[in-house]
Amino acid sequence: MNLQFHDEYIPGTKLRKADMENLTGLAFLKKVFFVSEGVMLTQIRDISGIDSSTLQNWTKRGWVANAKLKKYNIDQVAHILIINMLRACMQLDHIAFLIQYINGDVEDASDDIIKDSLLYDYICRILSHISTIGKCSLDSFKTIIEEITVDYQAPVEGARERLNSALEIIVVTYYSALMKHRATTLLENLGA
Repeated sequence: MNLQFHDEYIPGTKLRKADMENLTGLAFLKKVFFVSEGVMLTQIRDISGIDSSTLQNWTKRGWVANAKLKKYNIDQVAHILIINMLRACMQLDHIAFLIQYINGDVEDASDDIIKDSLLYDYICRILSHISTIGKCSLDSFKTIIEEITVDYQAPVEGARERLNSALEIIVVTYYSALMKHRATTLLENLGA
């Protein structure tokens, strides 16, 4: 089955790509962090649409690292956006497991196989590539992921395979969320 995927929003945010010069991934994050090394909770809410109590709950549960001096760094924001982009179609405890599968303990960067900002960049680059191809099959995702992550430097044996497996799950889940949103819109239009 071939599907055509398109999303006008920056993944994990409520911001339209067109309003942000079509930047996504690391380029988008660098724009957010251009004037500051950290962003406040209110800025994360403005970017992602996540309310403060939800983010505090994620932190309390150990799914998001604590902010330093009430500011979140680029990797923490990327981490939050990844969770946000998946939560429409994946249970939060499954998302936490998936992220832990990639990077271990959220408070300990020494066990990470990839920085969250680079992981987010890979996700966005994969999604962008799929979008530019046009019609694409789910079976082709694995090949596209391998092409995009070709420059990845694995810090430990097996890290590339672990990363690519997780990216496949993330991409399929993200597109499931887009399809779910589309189906909901079509259903709502039946009553209009």
